[in-house]
Order: sequence, then structure tokens, then C-alpha cells
Amino acid sequence: MKVIIGADHGGFKLKNVLKKFLEEKGYDIKDEGPYELDPDDDYPDYGRKVAEKIGREAKGIGQKNVMGILVCRSAAGIIIAANKVRGVRGVAVVNETQARHSRKHNDANVLGLSGDWTPEEEAKKIAATWLETHYSNEERHTRRLKKIAAMEK
Repeated sequence: MKVIIGADHGGFKLKNVLKKFLEEKGYDIKDEGPYELDPDDDYPDYGRKVAEKIGREAKGIGQKNVMGILVCRSAAGIIIAANKVRGVRGVAVVNETQARHSRKHNDANVLGLSGDWTPEEEAKKIAATWLETHYSNEERHTRRLKKIAAMEK
């Protein structure tokens, strides 16, 4: 599975930790930056960059061919930016339970993590759980996701 990852300065360190961890687990990682720490960069730039790739490459509800991970200080801003792109279902989560739920029920395809408040080991667990969890494909969840998709047209 391809995982597209990005961050701003607030998530730069955690992004690099996750990149290494996920590469070691065998994921095909595409790093969309930043590649050097820039304290003046802006999270919408990286949220958009990753989200546009997800929006283009995602094959629809229940298809896990490509996933995205974004990191900023709180995870909120970068996920707000990502969710402006059609086809993106981004979530900011704080634990494995939320990560699992966001995949099973919402078929989330972009994960947001906080660079300030998520310890590295916890972030690894959350990311692994999120990537390994499959969408439930239950009719009620699919119906709701189709309604969300219709809002994007």
C-alpha cells in the first residue's frame, strides 16, 4: 500500500519518525515534505499537497490503494485543509480506538496526528492500527459516505 505523508514545521520531527517506522514495516512511503525544517512554513500547503494526491489516486469507498498521513502541531489545521479536497476523508485522532473507528465506520483515507501532543511511540501505534484496519463495508456506513461524497459535487 502507498502512504503519502506530509507535515508542517510543527509535525516535521514526528513525520520523519513515522516515515522511517512505516518504511521498516514495508509500506511504500511517498514523502511530500517538508524535507528540511522551516519554522515559517504553512500547514495548508502540505495538507493540500497530500490531499490532492489522495483525491486523485483513491479508488473510492472501501478501497485502500493509497492512504495519507499529515502532522502539524494540533492536527486540526492540516486536516481542515486536507478536507477541502474532493474525495478526502481526513480525521485527526488521539488514540488507537479513534483510529480504528475512523477506518471501520468512516473509511477515513487521511490520518492527522499532533506533533505537539502525540508521543512518538503512541503515534506509531495509532498509524499502524489505522493502516491495518479495514472499512466495515456495512450498508449504513456506505450510505452515509455516499451522502458526503454527493456534497462534494
